[in-house]
Amino acid sequence: MTNKVSIDNWNKETAKLKPEQIIEFAFGNIEGPITMATSLSIEDQYLLYLINKGGYNCSYFTLDTGRLPQETYDTIKATEAHFGIKIQVLFPDKKEVETLVNEHGINCFYDSLELRKACCNIRKTKPMLSFLENKAAWFTGIRREQSITRLNIPVFDINESTGLIKISPLVDMFENEVWAEIEKNKIPYNPLQKQGYRSLGCLPCTRPIGANDEFRSGRWWWEDAENKECGIHKNNV
Repeated sequence: MTNKVSIDNWNKETAKLKPEQIIEFAFGNIEGPITMATSLSIEDQYLLYLINKGGYNCSYFTLDTGRLPQETYDTIKATEAHFGIKIQVLFPDKKEVETLVNEHGINCFYDSLELRKACCNIRKTKPMLSFLENKAAWFTGIRREQSITRLNIPVFDINESTGLIKISPLVDMFENEVWAEIEKNKIPYNPLQKQGYRSLGCLPCTRPIGANDEFRSGRWWWEDAENKECGIHKNNV
């Protein structure tokens, strides 16, 4: 069984590898079903391209919170058609969403950090964790450049209580490098990302930003920079 020592060794072994080599290493060393989470960001689109190009046995999923922009749905359709794949769409529990909205308001996430985290937990974290229960590992497209909360993320991480492995092959890439790969390989992308939406999320909680702004400053812009996470990439999920 993979443990923390194994993960530390993997991070040392892959420290200087390219993303496609990290992907190959992951599939060569992890037993059991592997999946990939996608928000349809340019990072996720490039990562999906690399996995698909390698011909690996990998499933793909995304989270439909019920508050996504139309452009994201259009990108799901375009991505499935381009790569000939199916992206499984996960939904939150209807009753939990109803309770949250009816008790605290349709846009309660603006009212307090606690309610915003509760909304993210119901709409994103809980359905994702349920989906990952029977998986050995999952890929993410997160990068260290994206925020101060991601500066120290490893390529391989493990939840020691569940044994679930998280793999982030793009951690050392810069935004301009990802864009170069998107354009060179003619990979479909969400048009919002050419309109100042450098990070994609729910429509009420995301706004366009400038080229010199902190990468995730358009997410939950009314909160401190230390809170720019929904819970998916916290607590070693």
